[in-house]
Amino acid sequence: MLATFRTACLALTFAAVTTLAQAAESYSVDPVHSSISFMISHAGISTIHGRFNDYSGTFVIDSADPAKSSFNLTIKVDSIDTANQKRDEHLRAYDYFDTKQFPNITFQSTKVKGIDGGYEVTGNLTMHGVTKPITMQLKGGLKPVEFPKGKSRVGILCSTSVKRSEFGVTAAPTMLGEEVQIEIGLQAVKE
Repeated sequence: MLATFRTACLALTFAAVTTLAQAAESYSVDPVHSSISFMISHAGISTIHGRFNDYSGTFVIDSADPAKSSFNLTIKVDSIDTANQKRDEHLRAYDYFDTKQFPNITFQSTKVKGIDGGYEVTGNLTMHGVTKPITMQLKGGLKPVEFPKGKSRVGILCSTSVKRSEFGVTAAPTMLGEEVQIEIGLQAVKE
């Protein structure tokens, strides 16, 4: 009887340890080691590059069951930076991003699927007061790295594009391209 009790306790302990080892892990975006940038065609002549300097986000990564993972990101639109102050002020104005009325761009995942080298993530992108579902491939996030000692980190890379008119950003249709290429490189620290 005592042997059976010990065996049962060992089995429960092993199951608890296994469950903890496979539990989802939460991460917060480290903006010092991350970037969110974009490119758009200007008059069919060149490409204008820009970035956002203020953003935050969280990841919940469940490597045992990627469907239980989630990715959330908030970008402060006022932090737009195209290396031209007058252009940036114009982009914040009502005829472009209208940052007084729509201060944030957000992404909240609704479905996550594991793929080779990362995740396929579907979620709701909200920009300029319009919410639309998009699907992106996020590369990375599979193996945490310890840096510096005692801090677990993951990295995520993503290239995607959106049609700006689908989100109500329709100013200068003959001067600016419709497709906006977005490059995201995020490093996140385990909470």
